[in-house]
Amino acid sequence: MKSSLAGKSRAWTVGMWIAASSLASPLGLCLASTPSFALSEIQREDLPSPVTPPTSDDTAVPGTTVPMPAPPGSKPSDNSQPADGTDKSEPEAPTGSGGITSPRTDPDAPPPPVVYDLDKLPEPVKRMHGLIVEACKTGDIEKLRPLIGSGDSTTQLSLGDIDGDPITFLKGLSGDSDGQEILAILEEVLSAGYVHVDTGTAQELYVWPYFFALPLDKLDPRQRVELFKLVTASDYDDMKQFGAYIFYRVGITPTGQWLFFVAGD
Repeated sequence: MKSSLAGKSRAWTVGMWIAASSLASPLGLCLASTPSFALSEIQREDLPSPVTPPTSDDTAVPGTTVPMPAPPGSKPSDNSQPADGTDKSEPEAPTGSGGITSPRTDPDAPPPPVVYDLDKLPEPVKRMHGLIVEACKTGDIEKLRPLIGSGDSTTQLSLGDIDGDPITFLKGLSGDSDGQEILAILEEVLSAGYVHVDTGTAQELYVWPYFFALPLDKLDPRQRVELFKLVTASDYDDMKQFGAYIFYRVGITPTGQWLFFVAGD
């Protein structure tokens, strides 16, 4: 009797376990699949859109990137030309015109004669030369103001435009705050020999120092001594490489206008 009851009890237990397992399996699968579906949706929203493969038949080399456009102002590639058909990749050649303040040195032409005698100057030129030297000797840079002038006849003091007062600009060029160093340079320049250039033209000038119009590599020993009163030997070597004298120079027109006092190239 007990054996029969025990067998029925065991069979009922096994049956219940199988039934429970059958019910639990679909529920477990459902529960297990639900979080996975939600996670995949979150990840899909965070990911960028898929990249469409290139349609070209060429296969890209791994690790290469598409070249970016050149930044503004960069040199164009060899196979690109401007719209006007001109090649801008090569630097523009110098015009050779020089300009009124630029050195004039023609290695194939005989240099102009170097003159030291101020009495050979036209009277207006001689007078302006004397007034500038006299102003320099006072040590007061304000004495140059009436000689520099104003308006269209203002003496050119820079190769570029200057802002503000010309005397203030000259003080800024000087190593001291009062402008006395620049006065000393100006006086020394006017104490050198001079040349008469572009005779008979609208650009006719008397220019100090004469190195303005002479090839520096052809200066004789005496002339180099005179040059070293104005510049150092190192400056001289630099200017020889440049090909011209580019330290301070003064130009006065035949009518006595102080045209320029500039340095540079």
